Amino acid sequence: MSGERFLVGNASVVATRAQTIIQGEGGQAERSFRAELVSCVLMAAFAEAVVMVAGAQDLESAKRDAKEFMVSSSTTLPGDAAPRVDVFDTSYMILTVRKQLKMTDAVLVEASDGVISVTLNRPEKRNAIDSEIIDGLIAVQQQLKDDSTARVVVLAGAGDCFCAGLDMANMADMVSGDLTAGSAAQAYDELSPAGANRVQQLGWGWQELSIPVIAAVTGAAMGGGLNLALGADIRVVAPDAKLGFVEIRFGLLPDMSATQSLRHLAGLERAKELILTGRRFTGIQAYEYGLAAIVVENPREEALAIARTIAGHNPDAVRAGKKLLNDSVFSSTRAGLLAESNCSRELLGTTNQIEAVMSTLERRPADFKSS
Repeated sequence: MSGERFLVGNASVVATRAQTIIQGEGGQAERSFRAELVSCVLMAAFAEAVVMVAGAQDLESAKRDAKEFMVSSSTTLPGDAAPRVDVFDTSYMILTVRKQLKMTDAVLVEASDGVISVTLNRPEKRNAIDSEIIDGLIAVQQQLKDDSTARVVVLAGAGDCFCAGLDMANMADMVSGDLTAGSAAQAYDELSPAGANRVQQLGWGWQELSIPVIAAVTGAAMGGGLNLALGADIRVVAPDAKLGFVEIRFGLLPDMSATQSLRHLAGLERAKELILTGRRFTGIQAYEYGLAAIVVENPREEALAIARTIAGHNPDAVRAGKKLLNDSVFSSTRAGLLAESNCSRELLGTTNQIEAVMSTLERRPADFKSS
Protein backbone atom coordinates (compact mmCIF):
# COMPACT_ATOMS: atom_id res chain seq x y z
CA MET A 1 0.00 0.00 0.00
CA SER A 2 1.13 3.57 -0.57
CA GLY A 3 1.50 5.94 2.37
CA GLU A 4 -1.56 7.90 1.30
CA ARG A 5 -3.75 4.79 1.41
CA PHE A 6 -2.25 3.51 4.64
CA LEU A 7 -4.63 0.99 6.19
CA VAL A 8 -7.33 1.58 3.55
CA GLY A 9 -8.93 -1.69 2.52
CA ASN A 10 -8.30 -3.30 -0.84
CA ALA A 11 -11.53 -4.08 -2.68
CA SER A 12 -10.07 -7.06 -4.53
CA VAL A 13 -8.99 -8.66 -1.26
CA VAL A 14 -12.49 -8.10 0.08
CA ALA A 15 -14.08 -9.74 -2.94
CA THR A 16 -11.72 -12.74 -2.88
CA ARG A 17 -12.28 -13.34 0.82
CA ALA A 18 -16.04 -13.02 0.43
CA GLN A 19 -16.17 -15.52 -2.41
CA THR A 20 -14.17 -18.01 -0.33
CA ILE A 21 -16.75 -17.72 2.43
CA ILE A 22 -19.73 -17.86 0.09
CA GLN A 23 -18.46 -20.95 -1.72
CA GLY A 24 -17.41 -22.75 1.46
CA GLU A 25 -18.80 -26.22 2.01
CA GLY A 26 -20.91 -27.28 4.98
CA GLY A 27 -23.07 -25.41 7.44
CA GLN A 28 -20.19 -23.84 9.32
CA ALA A 29 -19.54 -21.34 6.53
CA GLU A 30 -23.15 -20.20 6.67
CA ARG A 31 -23.19 -19.97 10.46
CA SER A 32 -20.07 -17.82 10.54
CA PHE A 33 -20.94 -15.75 7.51
CA ARG A 34 -22.24 -12.71 9.32
CA ALA A 35 -19.08 -12.24 11.37
CA GLU A 36 -16.85 -12.88 8.38
CA LEU A 37 -18.84 -10.48 6.22
CA VAL A 38 -18.38 -7.73 8.76
CA SER A 39 -14.62 -8.36 8.67
CA CYS A 40 -14.63 -8.12 4.88
CA VAL A 41 -16.58 -4.87 4.90
CA LEU A 42 -14.28 -3.48 7.57
CA MET A 43 -11.32 -3.92 5.24
CA ALA A 44 -12.93 -1.62 2.71
CA ALA A 45 -14.32 0.81 5.29
CA PHE A 46 -11.24 1.00 7.50
CA ALA A 47 -10.51 4.52 6.30
CA GLU A 48 -13.33 5.78 8.52
CA ALA A 49 -12.70 3.40 11.41
CA VAL A 50 -9.20 4.81 11.96
CA VAL A 51 -8.13 8.45 11.63
CA MET A 52 -5.47 8.85 8.94
CA VAL A 53 -4.36 11.21 6.22
CA ALA A 54 -5.92 9.46 3.24
CA GLY A 55 -7.38 12.06 0.90
CA ALA A 56 -11.13 12.56 0.59
CA GLN A 57 -11.12 10.87 -2.78
CA ASP A 58 -9.52 7.73 -1.35
CA LEU A 59 -11.96 7.70 1.55
CA GLU A 60 -14.97 8.05 -0.70
CA SER A 61 -13.56 5.36 -2.98
CA ALA A 62 -13.17 2.99 -0.06
CA LYS A 63 -16.75 3.64 1.04
CA ARG A 64 -18.09 3.19 -2.47
CA ASP A 65 -16.21 -0.09 -2.98
CA ALA A 66 -17.58 -1.41 0.29
CA LYS A 67 -21.15 -0.43 -0.52
CA GLU A 68 -21.00 -1.86 -4.04
CA PHE A 69 -19.60 -5.10 -2.67
CA MET A 70 -22.42 -5.37 -0.15
CA VAL A 71 -25.08 -4.74 -2.78
CA SER A 72 -23.58 -7.10 -5.38
CA SER A 73 -23.15 -9.88 -2.82
CA SER A 74 -26.73 -9.74 -1.55
CA THR A 75 -28.08 -12.05 -4.25
CA THR A 76 -25.63 -14.86 -3.48
CA LEU A 77 -25.69 -14.94 0.29
CA PRO A 78 -27.20 -17.96 2.06
CA GLY A 79 -30.57 -17.57 3.76
CA ASP A 80 -31.05 -14.87 6.34
CA ALA A 81 -27.42 -13.79 6.08
CA ALA A 82 -28.38 -11.45 3.21
CA PRO A 83 -27.67 -7.84 4.15
CA ARG A 84 -30.40 -5.25 4.46
CA VAL A 85 -29.58 -3.60 1.15
CA ASP A 86 -32.55 -1.24 1.48
CA VAL A 87 -30.92 0.56 4.41
CA PHE A 88 -27.28 0.13 3.42
CA ASP A 89 -26.39 3.62 2.41
CA THR A 90 -22.72 4.19 3.07
CA SER A 91 -22.96 6.00 6.41
CA TYR A 92 -25.37 3.45 7.88
CA MET A 93 -23.17 0.59 6.76
CA ILE A 94 -20.01 1.94 8.35
CA LEU A 95 -21.84 2.90 11.54
CA THR A 96 -23.21 -0.65 11.80
CA VAL A 97 -19.81 -2.21 11.21
CA ARG A 98 -18.21 -0.05 13.89
CA LYS A 99 -20.93 -0.90 16.41
CA GLN A 100 -20.78 -4.66 15.75
CA LEU A 101 -16.98 -4.76 16.03
CA LYS A 102 -16.92 -2.31 18.96
CA MET A 103 -14.54 -0.28 16.81
CA THR A 104 -13.43 3.06 18.26
CA ASP A 105 -10.86 5.73 17.61
CA ALA A 106 -8.86 4.84 20.72
CA VAL A 107 -5.74 4.69 18.53
CA LEU A 108 -5.30 7.26 15.79
CA VAL A 109 -2.96 6.78 12.83
CA GLU A 110 -1.64 9.38 10.40
CA ALA A 111 0.90 8.92 7.61
CA SER A 112 2.99 11.66 6.04
CA ASP A 113 6.06 11.12 3.85
CA GLY A 114 6.89 7.83 5.51
CA VAL A 115 6.40 9.11 9.06
CA ILE A 116 3.60 7.21 10.81
CA SER A 117 2.12 9.03 13.80
CA VAL A 118 0.38 6.68 16.24
CA THR A 119 -1.58 8.44 18.96
CA LEU A 120 -3.30 6.98 22.02
CA ASN A 121 -6.63 8.80 22.00
CA ARG A 122 -8.28 8.61 25.41
CA PRO A 123 -7.26 12.03 26.76
CA GLU A 124 -10.18 12.12 29.19
CA LYS A 125 -8.71 8.98 30.81
CA ARG A 126 -5.10 10.20 30.46
CA ASN A 127 -4.77 7.61 27.67
CA ALA A 128 -5.06 4.73 30.14
CA ILE A 129 -4.69 1.32 28.53
CA ASP A 130 -7.90 -0.64 27.97
CA SER A 131 -8.84 -3.45 25.61
CA GLU A 132 -9.51 -1.04 22.75
CA ILE A 133 -6.06 0.50 22.99
CA ILE A 134 -4.48 -2.96 23.20
CA ASP A 135 -6.36 -4.15 20.11
CA GLY A 136 -5.67 -0.90 18.27
CA LEU A 137 -1.92 -0.83 18.90
CA ILE A 138 -1.44 -4.48 17.98
CA ALA A 139 -3.48 -3.98 14.80
CA VAL A 140 -1.27 -1.02 13.84
CA GLN A 141 1.87 -3.06 14.47
CA GLN A 142 0.58 -5.81 12.19
CA GLN A 143 -0.27 -3.33 9.45
CA LEU A 144 3.15 -1.69 9.67
CA LYS A 145 4.91 -5.03 9.17
CA ASP A 146 3.33 -5.17 5.70
CA ASP A 147 3.74 -1.51 4.72
CA SER A 148 7.01 -0.99 2.83
CA THR A 149 6.37 2.77 2.56
CA ALA A 150 6.50 3.29 6.33
CA ARG A 151 9.90 4.62 7.42
CA VAL A 152 9.52 5.75 11.05
CA VAL A 153 6.86 5.63 13.77
CA VAL A 154 6.17 8.39 16.30
CA LEU A 155 4.23 7.15 19.31
CA ALA A 156 2.45 9.75 21.47
CA GLY A 157 -0.58 10.41 23.62
CA ALA A 158 -3.44 12.81 22.90
CA GLY A 159 -3.72 15.75 25.25
CA ASP A 160 -1.09 16.46 27.88
CA CYS A 161 -0.33 12.87 28.95
CA PHE A 162 1.48 10.03 27.20
CA CYS A 163 -0.15 7.14 29.08
CA ALA A 164 -1.15 6.89 32.74
CA GLY A 165 -0.96 3.09 32.70
CA LEU A 166 -3.63 0.43 32.94
CA ASP A 167 -7.23 1.63 33.13
CA MET A 168 -8.28 1.36 36.77
CA ALA A 169 -11.45 -0.45 35.71
CA ASN A 170 -9.18 -3.44 35.09
CA MET A 171 -7.93 -3.21 38.65
CA ALA A 172 -11.55 -3.26 39.86
CA ASP A 173 -12.06 -6.46 37.87
CA MET A 174 -9.05 -8.01 39.60
CA VAL A 175 -10.43 -7.14 43.03
CA SER A 176 -13.89 -8.48 42.14
CA GLY A 177 -12.42 -11.66 40.71
CA ASP A 178 -13.81 -11.00 37.23
CA LEU A 179 -10.27 -10.79 35.83
CA THR A 180 -8.22 -13.87 36.69
CA ALA A 181 -5.32 -15.83 35.27
CA GLY A 182 -7.82 -18.16 33.66
CA SER A 183 -9.77 -15.38 31.98
CA ALA A 184 -6.52 -13.86 30.72
CA ALA A 185 -5.25 -17.14 29.27
CA GLN A 186 -5.84 -16.04 25.69
CA ALA A 187 -3.56 -13.01 26.18
CA TYR A 188 -0.74 -15.28 27.34
CA ASP A 189 -1.20 -17.81 24.52
CA GLU A 190 -1.02 -15.42 21.54
CA LEU A 191 2.73 -15.13 21.03
CA SER A 192 4.62 -12.94 18.58
CA PRO A 193 7.56 -14.29 16.55
CA ALA A 194 9.90 -13.10 19.32
CA GLY A 195 7.80 -14.83 21.99
CA ALA A 196 5.93 -11.80 23.38
CA ASN A 197 2.41 -12.51 24.59
CA ARG A 198 -0.43 -10.20 23.61
CA VAL A 199 0.07 -7.59 26.34
CA GLN A 200 3.87 -7.75 26.03
CA GLN A 201 3.45 -6.86 22.37
CA LEU A 202 2.32 -3.38 23.47
CA GLY A 203 5.97 -2.73 24.27
CA TRP A 204 8.06 -5.37 22.53
CA GLY A 205 5.96 -5.32 19.37
CA TRP A 206 7.64 -2.05 18.40
CA GLN A 207 11.02 -3.75 18.69
CA GLU A 208 9.83 -6.45 16.30
CA LEU A 209 9.16 -3.85 13.61
CA SER A 210 11.98 -3.33 11.14
CA ILE A 211 11.60 0.46 11.25
CA PRO A 212 12.57 2.73 14.16
CA VAL A 213 9.97 3.89 16.68
CA ILE A 214 10.20 7.15 18.63
CA ALA A 215 8.12 7.74 21.77
CA ALA A 216 7.21 11.33 22.70
CA VAL A 217 6.57 11.30 26.45
CA THR A 218 4.67 14.14 28.09
CA GLY A 219 2.75 14.32 31.36
CA ALA A 220 2.97 10.80 32.68
CA ALA A 221 4.16 7.36 31.66
CA MET A 222 3.21 5.09 34.51
CA GLY A 223 3.14 1.30 34.71
CA GLY A 224 1.95 -0.01 31.37
CA GLY A 225 2.54 3.44 29.87
CA LEU A 226 6.21 3.24 30.77
CA ASN A 227 6.38 -0.33 29.44
CA LEU A 228 4.97 1.03 26.19
CA ALA A 229 7.47 3.90 25.99
CA LEU A 230 10.42 1.60 26.67
CA GLY A 231 9.42 -0.51 23.68
CA ALA A 232 10.40 2.37 21.40
CA ASP A 233 13.89 2.72 19.96
CA ILE A 234 14.23 6.36 20.98
CA ARG A 235 12.46 8.28 23.74
CA VAL A 236 12.02 12.06 23.80
CA VAL A 237 10.70 13.21 27.19
CA ALA A 238 9.50 16.41 28.78
CA PRO A 239 11.64 17.50 31.75
CA ASP A 240 8.63 17.52 34.08
CA ALA A 241 7.20 14.21 32.86
CA LYS A 242 6.44 11.71 35.63
CA LEU A 243 7.46 8.10 35.08
CA GLY A 244 7.39 5.00 37.24
CA PHE A 245 6.84 1.26 37.52
CA VAL A 246 3.83 1.36 39.82
CA GLU A 247 2.91 -2.32 39.36
CA ILE A 248 4.55 -3.29 42.68
CA ARG A 249 1.94 -1.20 44.52
CA PHE A 250 -0.73 -3.55 43.18
CA GLY A 251 1.19 -6.68 44.08
CA LEU A 252 2.44 -7.17 40.54
CA LEU A 253 5.53 -6.66 38.39
CA PRO A 254 5.90 -5.05 34.96
CA ASP A 255 4.44 -7.54 32.49
CA MET A 256 4.37 -5.61 29.21
CA SER A 257 8.04 -6.33 28.34
CA ALA A 258 9.76 -3.69 30.49
CA THR A 259 11.83 -6.25 32.40
CA GLN A 260 13.58 -6.99 29.09
CA SER A 261 13.91 -3.48 27.69
CA LEU A 262 14.89 -1.80 30.96
CA ARG A 263 17.88 -3.99 31.74
CA HIS A 264 19.48 -3.12 28.40
CA LEU A 265 18.95 0.59 28.92
CA ALA A 266 19.62 1.31 32.57
CA GLY A 267 21.60 -1.68 33.76
CA LEU A 268 20.51 -4.45 36.10
CA GLU A 269 21.01 -2.60 39.39
CA ARG A 270 18.99 0.45 38.37
CA ALA A 271 16.30 -1.80 36.86
CA LYS A 272 15.88 -3.62 40.17
CA GLU A 273 15.74 -0.40 42.15
CA LEU A 274 13.08 1.18 39.96
CA ILE A 275 10.90 -1.92 39.63
CA LEU A 276 11.07 -3.13 43.24
CA THR A 277 10.49 0.27 44.86
CA GLY A 278 7.90 1.61 42.40
CA ARG A 279 9.54 5.01 42.85
CA ARG A 280 8.43 7.77 40.53
CA PHE A 281 11.02 9.81 38.67
CA THR A 282 11.11 12.79 36.33
CA GLY A 283 11.94 13.14 32.66
CA ILE A 284 15.31 14.64 33.61
CA GLN A 285 16.06 11.63 35.81
CA ALA A 286 14.95 9.29 33.01
CA TYR A 287 17.62 10.91 30.83
CA GLU A 288 20.22 10.51 33.59
CA TYR A 289 19.29 6.82 33.97
CA GLY A 290 19.66 6.16 30.24
CA LEU A 291 15.93 5.77 29.61
CA ALA A 292 15.62 8.78 27.30
CA ALA A 293 17.74 10.17 24.48
CA ILE A 294 16.51 13.77 24.65
CA VAL A 295 14.82 16.03 27.22
CA VAL A 296 12.88 18.89 25.65
CA GLU A 297 9.84 21.04 26.41
CA ASN A 298 7.88 19.84 23.36
CA PRO A 299 8.63 16.11 22.93
CA ARG A 300 6.14 15.48 20.13
CA GLU A 301 7.49 18.29 17.97
CA GLU A 302 11.06 17.11 18.54
CA ALA A 303 10.14 13.47 17.90
CA LEU A 304 8.53 14.39 14.58
CA ALA A 305 11.61 16.39 13.58
CA ILE A 306 13.85 13.40 14.34
CA ALA A 307 11.46 11.12 12.45
CA ARG A 308 11.52 13.32 9.37
CA THR A 309 15.32 13.30 9.43
CA ILE A 310 15.44 9.49 9.65
CA ALA A 311 12.76 9.14 6.96
CA GLY A 312 15.00 11.15 4.62
CA HIS A 313 17.79 8.57 4.79
CA ASN A 314 18.25 5.33 2.86
CA PRO A 315 15.43 3.13 4.25
CA ASP A 316 17.49 -0.01 3.67
CA ALA A 317 20.31 1.36 5.83
CA VAL A 318 17.87 2.50 8.53
CA ARG A 319 16.21 -0.91 8.78
CA ALA A 320 19.56 -2.69 8.70
CA GLY A 321 20.90 -0.35 11.35
CA LYS A 322 18.07 -1.07 13.76
CA LYS A 323 18.50 -4.81 13.35
CA LEU A 324 22.28 -4.65 13.61
CA LEU A 325 22.19 -2.63 16.83
CA ASN A 326 19.40 -4.70 18.39
CA ASP A 327 21.26 -7.93 17.62
CA SER A 328 24.52 -6.53 19.00
CA VAL A 329 23.08 -6.59 22.52
CA PHE A 330 23.00 -10.38 22.39
CA SER A 331 26.13 -10.94 20.25
CA SER A 332 29.79 -11.48 21.05
CA THR A 333 32.20 -8.86 19.78
CA ARG A 334 33.39 -11.21 17.05
CA ALA A 335 29.86 -11.98 15.89
CA GLY A 336 28.93 -8.30 16.05
CA LEU A 337 31.90 -7.21 13.93
CA LEU A 338 31.11 -9.88 11.35
CA ALA A 339 27.46 -8.77 11.23
CA GLU A 340 28.56 -5.14 10.76
CA SER A 341 30.86 -6.13 7.90
CA ASN A 342 28.20 -8.22 6.19
CA CYS A 343 25.63 -5.47 6.57
CA SER A 344 27.92 -2.89 4.95
CA ARG A 345 28.68 -5.19 2.03
CA GLU A 346 24.99 -5.85 1.46
CA LEU A 347 24.21 -2.13 1.34
CA LEU A 348 27.16 -1.06 -0.82
CA GLY A 349 26.25 -0.49 -4.45
CA THR A 350 22.50 -0.98 -4.03
CA THR A 351 20.06 1.35 -5.79
CA ASN A 352 19.18 3.25 -2.63
CA GLN A 353 22.80 3.51 -1.49
CA ILE A 354 23.82 4.99 -4.83
CA GLU A 355 20.85 7.37 -4.66
CA ALA A 356 22.00 8.50 -1.20
CA VAL A 357 25.44 9.36 -2.61
CA MET A 358 24.09 11.11 -5.71
CA SER A 359 21.48 13.16 -3.84
CA THR A 360 24.11 14.29 -1.35
CA LEU A 361 26.57 15.31 -4.08
CA GLU A 362 23.84 17.03 -6.10
CA ARG A 363 22.37 18.71 -2.99
CA ARG A 364 18.82 17.56 -3.68
CA PRO A 365 16.20 15.49 -1.83
CA ALA A 366 16.75 11.77 -2.29
CA ASP A 367 14.23 9.62 -4.16
CA PHE A 368 14.54 6.27 -2.43
CA LYS A 369 12.67 3.16 -3.55
CA SER A 370 10.54 1.15 -1.14
CA SER A 371 11.77 -2.40 -0.66
